[in-house]
Amino acid sequence: MNTPPPSDADTTHESGPPVPLGALVPLTRPGWAEAGRHLLAGLELGVDEVNAAGGIGGRPLELLVRDTAADPGRAEAAVEELAGLGAVAVAGEYHSVVARAAAVRAEELGVPFLCSSAVLDALTEEPARWVARLAPAQSYGWRIYAGFLLAAGHRRIAVARQASLYWETGTGILREQLAAQGGSVTELDAGALTPGELCDALAEDGATALLLLAGTPEPAVPLVRAVRADRRLDGVLIGAPAGQPEFPGWLAALGAEGAGVPFLRYLPGEPGPLAVRVGEALRARLGEEPSFVAHEGWDTVAVLAEALRTYGTGRADVVRAWEDGVVAGTRGEIRFSRLPGIGVRQWAWPPVQVADRDPAEPGRFRVLHQG
Repeated sequence: MNTPPPSDADTTHESGPPVPLGALVPLTRPGWAEAGRHLLAGLELGVDEVNAAGGIGGRPLELLVRDTAADPGRAEAAVEELAGLGAVAVAGEYHSVVARAAAVRAEELGVPFLCSSAVLDALTEEPARWVARLAPAQSYGWRIYAGFLLAAGHRRIAVARQASLYWETGTGILREQLAAQGGSVTELDAGALTPGELCDALAEDGATALLLLAGTPEPAVPLVRAVRADRRLDGVLIGAPAGQPEFPGWLAALGAEGAGVPFLRYLPGEPGPLAVRVGEALRARLGEEPSFVAHEGWDTVAVLAEALRTYGTGRADVVRAWEDGVVAGTRGEIRFSRLPGIGVRQWAWPPVQVADRDPAEPGRFRVLHQG
């Protein structure tokens, strides 16, 4: 699918009621609202462009947005509500634990759920019929990040970790990858230690890199400031594989101190014409540089719209499209498959980069490694 941009000449000719599409996004705290805003911008742009091009058989897509606020219970309730409202599918979500709750409930109800951004491998415990995912599995992306660390000479790593299945799983992936090359991972409790205490522990440990497996702005921002100010830790790399530095809030909070912090993002090395066009439209909509999360939102709608156009507007039609459909997204050709250890249909794989903010120009990104 390569939906043309909307223009004054585009009109929607309705031949029936709207096609309802549910959307789960974190828009309020404690959810990562900045990521949610980018995800929603991509979803909304995708829907607007589909409708400007004539909708689904003349019927407009209608986006029914629900704020999860990073709460699994709210996500479950939203899936139930959206199913009752007749949503042909539910899409979105950024937080892995929240997406997991949504996926399990969608599977129970027989509602297609296309997960846009969450990466936890075990999105469902059992093989799922009704769930697919665009984002790469955590084990795939974080292995690439571990490879970047090893290639840069970092074999003694410390992680400042909060309590979460997502952070715990990420720590396990890093430990396994580093141990295979004679490396090690030291865990520091970001929930119990003050920034000063964490710096003391890091200096004693002798790790050459500290990874922030913690939320932002708290406690990640104070930790960065403390490490940058501690002369004992000069030369220690600060990393954030979950992507905290991607968003403008990181730059606003830390300025130059937030540069040089490598993170994962899911964009191609060289964007194609579709990615360039969508990126420009997202930039205008957001008023800032769009993140990979915004592209995930647009790609989500591209997949669902193509399924609805080609196979029909029933829920089972959407699932049938995931079994053998191929869609042109902003980051490459999207095709779903079954992979060992992953219970949902998975795009294998979106492009993966390790990037950071350029210390010489913190508003600019550098690509350090391409997975």
